[in-house]
Amino acid sequence: MQIDVIPEMALTAQDDRAIAALLDRAFGPGFDGRSFFKQRHHLRIVARRDGDILGHVALLMRDIRLGARLVPIIGLAEVATDPACRGQGIAGALLTEALTQARASLAEFVVLFGDRPIYAGHGFLRANNTLTYALLGDAQTQGMKSRVDDGLMILPLRGSAWDFQARVDLVGHLF
Repeated sequence: MQIDVIPEMALTAQDDRAIAALLDRAFGPGFDGRSFFKQRHHLRIVARRDGDILGHVALLMRDIRLGARLVPIIGLAEVATDPACRGQGIAGALLTEALTQARASLAEFVVLFGDRPIYAGHGFLRANNTLTYALLGDAQTQGMKSRVDDGLMILPLRGSAWDFQARVDLVGHLF
């Protein structure tokens, strides 16, 4: 298995189509032929075997508001493994590379929305902060929303402390 790290601007049309097809196989309809759910990302990490993309994770970097504090984060999105290849360690290898990339960045936290045990196994903690974010659907801005999302998980980097009571403004969309 080969792990490739691809900046979004270097993503080829062929890889873009292959990622879109993988996301459809992994998550079902909803991506409408896109290689992203809400918005394009900054970095893609893919697992290949014999040139075929078998797994994917996307990373984005942004600053969010954690209470009054502006903090840099890496958002993790669209962690997917081809259903025919699950159980082969692909997601774990992608997540390990994603965390290596995150630790090399300025980010204080890695943030994701999910519920898989693999995330807790990599040190992610569940958080119940109230979130404010831009609603995106069908690749269009549809308003703003504030709510608690029970899938919010965080991984502190470099000893940073997450404020579990603070309101969180994602300064953009969910990822």
